[in-house]
Amino acid sequence: MGYQRRPEASTSRGFGRPKRVRSKTKSKKQRLIETSSEGQTEPSPEELVSKTLNNLRNLGYQMFSLAPFYEYFEHWLMNLKTVLADFESSQAITMDDQFREVCSQVMSKVELALIDTRLKEASLTEAMRSLLSSKDMLSQTEKEHIAQIKEITARKEYRTKPLVDKVEMLQEELDTIDQMRTGFLKGISAKTKAQKEEEATLRLTSAKEDLGEAVRSFATEESTLREGYEQRKLRILEEIANDQREIERLESASQIDDSAEVRRTACENLADAVNALLKRTEPVSDRTESSS
Repeated sequence: MGYQRRPEASTSRGFGRPKRVRSKTKSKKQRLIETSSEGQTEPSPEELVSKTLNNLRNLGYQMFSLAPFYEYFEHWLMNLKTVLADFESSQAITMDDQFREVCSQVMSKVELALIDTRLKEASLTEAMRSLLSSKDMLSQTEKEHIAQIKEITARKEYRTKPLVDKVEMLQEELDTIDQMRTGFLKGISAKTKAQKEEEATLRLTSAKEDLGEAVRSFATEESTLREGYEQRKLRILEEIANDQREIERLESASQIDDSAEVRRTACENLADAVNALLKRTEPVSDRTESSS
């Protein structure tokens, strides 16, 4: 069960022993106990009042043990309205406008209070959902960042490997030229060697520039990606921290059913209204007899 009932209190306001209600005339009392078309008898005024006050007492001390408590509000209100409807629809008691007005005010007040409590508890549920969503987003962002880094790394290797190979090849060519000996018997003059060295050096320099440009381009792309990732990560972490603080705040205020006092007070006020109605509708002779 999602709720439990608090033991009945013997001295609660409005929930005392119901006053004995005397019927106005003998003929009316006889009509009240006649058998209905379904074979059931109309309860006596005493039985009706006792049942109503007992039901109000039980609803007033009903406790909801499992959060979120607002899930029980609608059922509780329906039970309370049923108790009042059964009381008002009976022919055993004469209703008046004052009683109906008091009941309407009490019901409106408790419904508004329960709506406010529902919104507070719903805020806690929403904060928890937001926290889970933020954590999922952080995990997804990290996965996407890793995938993007791998993709850039693959493109970088594909783009720079030929350039690295070219630089190594040109460097070997230049080293070979540098090791050549000049002279008539060597088949190459100093001038030719110098020209070859210059040309090889220019090709090597150009290849190194191409490689450097490619490396810098990928470095810029990686830096931009990393900055964007860090900004998104920081923003998500801030959202997670905010959600956690909000959850802690709401949980500290929602460890118990905040609606318990509101509901108890409403039932006590309705019980007071029932007793006040009985005093107003009790015959003058009965009042005199009771006071004596």
